[in-house]
Amino acid sequence: MAGLDTSEKKAPPTPDGAQSNLGYTTDELALSPDGLPLWPQPVRVDQLDPLNWSKFQKRVILAIVMALYFMFTYITTTTVPSFPELQETYDATLEQINWTVAIPALGLSLGPLIWASPADIIGRRAIVILGTTIALVATIGAALAPTLDGYMAARFFQGFGVSPAANVGLAIINDIFFEHERGQKLGLWVLAIDQGLLVGPLIGGFINLVSHQWIQWLSAILFGVILVAEIFFLPETLYPRHLMLAQQQRRHASPSTTISHADDEKSVGAVEAGEESLAPDHVEVTPRRTKDLSFINATPLPGMTHPKLWDTMVRFIKTFKYAVVSISIISYCFGWYWWVLSVVTLVPVAYPDYKPHIQGLLFLGLIIGTLISEVLFSGSLSDWIVVKLSKANGNKKTPEMRLWLAYPAALLTGVGLVLWGISVDRGYHWIVGQVAFALFGAGIQMGNTAVCSYVVDAYPMQSMATMTFYAVMLNMSAFVDPFFIIPWVDNVGFTWTLAGHAIITVVFCIPILAMVHRFGASMRKWAGPPTWVNPEFADSIMH
Repeated sequence: MAGLDTSEKKAPPTPDGAQSNLGYTTDELALSPDGLPLWPQPVRVDQLDPLNWSKFQKRVILAIVMALYFMFTYITTTTVPSFPELQETYDATLEQINWTVAIPALGLSLGPLIWASPADIIGRRAIVILGTTIALVATIGAALAPTLDGYMAARFFQGFGVSPAANVGLAIINDIFFEHERGQKLGLWVLAIDQGLLVGPLIGGFINLVSHQWIQWLSAILFGVILVAEIFFLPETLYPRHLMLAQQQRRHASPSTTISHADDEKSVGAVEAGEESLAPDHVEVTPRRTKDLSFINATPLPGMTHPKLWDTMVRFIKTFKYAVVSISIISYCFGWYWWVLSVVTLVPVAYPDYKPHIQGLLFLGLIIGTLISEVLFSGSLSDWIVVKLSKANGNKKTPEMRLWLAYPAALLTGVGLVLWGISVDRGYHWIVGQVAFALFGAGIQMGNTAVCSYVVDAYPMQSMATMTFYAVMLNMSAFVDPFFIIPWVDNVGFTWTLAGHAIITVVFCIPILAMVHRFGASMRKWAGPPTWVNPEFADSIMH
């Protein structure tokens, strides 16, 4: 591209006459309201491009994705207040029942490896609907399970079914929002998973007053509502961006004739097979896309190169090579985030004299902390920092600008952990524990947003693979934690257990993320570019 023409002109109006939300444009690039080039570049003449959809529709889609991601962790922890009833029902020990938190996390870990490639082939919508259906059926099974083995199996498929909320859900967000909006939108997405983790025990404590089965029935009702919303209000968002942008450039260069999908299916097939040269230079093929697809699509989406079914696993392994992704995610998941499960599963142990619904109310500190963090100090603040630093850097963004919030986040997490451990062992008033929870929740929310935003900004054209790696590692840490946390507390008590958590977070994570912050650009250069891209960015010669 020749460079920016600074002469401004308004973005094209939408069909209803309203001004589009693309910011303003130049002859070369579409720019954000801050004057920075938009990423991805929208196809300005195509109302089927998700980037051109109305703000209202984007927010509806974001709400659906957030609701499913809320359920991603809600199903894991909402059963915690019912542990005594589950022990009695299934004649099991507390340690065995604690595994029922780990089992859905195993499904949440394996699911992203299964769902990513199909979502890049037949589209996001079909996979999200299929996964939600599986989760709904499994939740009904958990409510009716007569044995512990049956309950465990149902819990696994609950996690497996809702797992597309991680990588496929993030892909949907990337499909409909620009990079300069990413911090806020990823912050809201992260808020959903954190709130699900924390609201789950709060609601479960009250529903358990009826029965532990009704905890599952409520989850089934929530999955049912989300499924209806997906069917009627979630269009396909995977869009052949490379093809459509190429057509836009040719259209500006010289007049051409457009052939629709209905007029020339053979030409569309040629484009999908990487044989664009079969069509004359003056002919453009317009494949069916997004809202123009069938109501439930089960065939490969036209106009882009698709991965093979096993490519998700191959790319997961290859992601270890791209050190800024693997190091930052692994250090966050196994040195920081997995302490959330420690706190959640230890609340009934820390406050055994409180009834389950009162124990649920003790999660309010965590909920308030994550909400305040997101509103004031997380996604929107991250976007603001990136814009300010970019302008001071000659309008050049770097992914490492996202990591500035990781340092205060780790410190908040450590302080909250130590304070809570001391408050439990010394029998302090419950309000001290709530302050500790608020600090801990704020740190987790801020850190999660910083790391997710960073890895997506580092490799934006491989976001499906990076988020698959994130989802697998995050839930593997959640799967492992319940197996060792109870023995740890039994051996050394709450103070030293939680202090150990805090030391690992501060002493382990901060230096590692600081190293990535300082040398991230060099590490990316050393690793070289990935050998694949998301299908919407792939040209006809990439496989």
